[in-house]
Amino acid sequence: MAKLPRVVIVGYPNAGKSTLFNRLLGRRKALVHTLPGMTRDRVAAEAVIEGRRVELVDTGGFFDSAAEPLSAQVKAKAWEAARSADVLILVLDGKRGLLPVEEDLARSLQKLDRPLLVAVNKIDTERERPLLGEYFRLGLAGLFFVSAEHRISIEDLEGAIAAALPPASGETSGEPETPPLRIALIGRTNVGKSSLANRLCGEERFIVDELPGTTRDSSDVLIRRGEKAYLLVDTAGIRKLRKVEDERESAGIIKAKKNIPAADVLVLVLDVAEFPARQDAAVASLALESGKPLLLALNKWDLVREERAALAAAERARASRLDFVGYAPLVPVSALTGKGVARVLDVADKVFRNAQKKVGTPRLNQFVAHANTANPPTSRKGRQFRIKYMTQRGVLPPTFLAFTSGPTAFSPGYEKFFVRKMRDLFGFEGTPLRIVLKSRKI
Repeated sequence: MAKLPRVVIVGYPNAGKSTLFNRLLGRRKALVHTLPGMTRDRVAAEAVIEGRRVELVDTGGFFDSAAEPLSAQVKAKAWEAARSADVLILVLDGKRGLLPVEEDLARSLQKLDRPLLVAVNKIDTERERPLLGEYFRLGLAGLFFVSAEHRISIEDLEGAIAAALPPASGETSGEPETPPLRIALIGRTNVGKSSLANRLCGEERFIVDELPGTTRDSSDVLIRRGEKAYLLVDTAGIRKLRKVEDERESAGIIKAKKNIPAADVLVLVLDVAEFPARQDAAVASLALESGKPLLLALNKWDLVREERAALAAAERARASRLDFVGYAPLVPVSALTGKGVARVLDVADKVFRNAQKKVGTPRLNQFVAHANTANPPTSRKGRQFRIKYMTQRGVLPPTFLAFTSGPTAFSPGYEKFFVRKMRDLFGFEGTPLRIVLKSRKI
């Protein structure tokens, strides 16, 4: 998989960077908010511009503010992204006029010796163009007056981006042949999701801070391990919206919940010192409902002294409080030291394979025949019945259709027993199973 050229969008808050990012990408990925500072970490995605595949990157705003926590870190991350760019796009707000700090920023970006394009945004009508002479003071040839929201002059900007890209060297146009495994790191606030993502990346890609709600938007990063590619999605910490005062954090929580069904594999990050918390159960419920393969990353393992005893205690706690995701393997990790982190990718591969398994009808019916004899199914009313036969209807998650002699629902206890036996026999570790009962008189 060839490295893609990187197009990085930079600028001051509220200029419309995320709106332009979404427009160039062709879909709504980066969160857009009227309040400044919505984007903190880099948001990246693969885009196709004028037939060329690129990595498109949205960054946080260049500003320092005592009123905005982490602004210095956000600015530092934006500079890191700018220095790694093949093409830079400086976004300016055409409604508020050119700011002196933006002129300084443009000069600083020029010193990076990268192709620099300037998109003066929010120019929604032709009548506004004669008032924009001040932007020519920048002395840059790549100056475009656009409206990202209304797609005005975006085609011209796309043409300039394509022309500024380095010569193609191995990448192909169009969509990638084999998409990477999409792994979403989910969990409540302050459990170490961003720290774990940084350790998996091998770089300080995401901002880490003890401040709750540090991650606002979901941020992607493509990593490679040998011949395999993974797309890590670091999501905002999920907590009850009524406890959140900042509208931007609320938007991030809603986005994190939407990332769950879009993932291939979910990694629920947990804090070993506080496991399991009530909110852990709430996030685990979202994972179960999604039907996605799941593993539990028990973070901060470096704080544990007696590992065997701690793991046994964690297994008991899970059985007591998170038994409904008992199918998910528990992986002890330390984002701080890196211990066990590589296993996250190994286990993610495994549970994804398990979620795609197909079991032949003859094997399923051998299992059913044994279950009917050894431990007959019971209904919610306590009535025994028989399963006539069963077949697999789908994967991701594995879904089975069972035809019965009457009732169309197991008792809760029997359903747990039946699913556990199927999981053990057919190797469905890490994935929920769906069993649909249908009455058929034969």
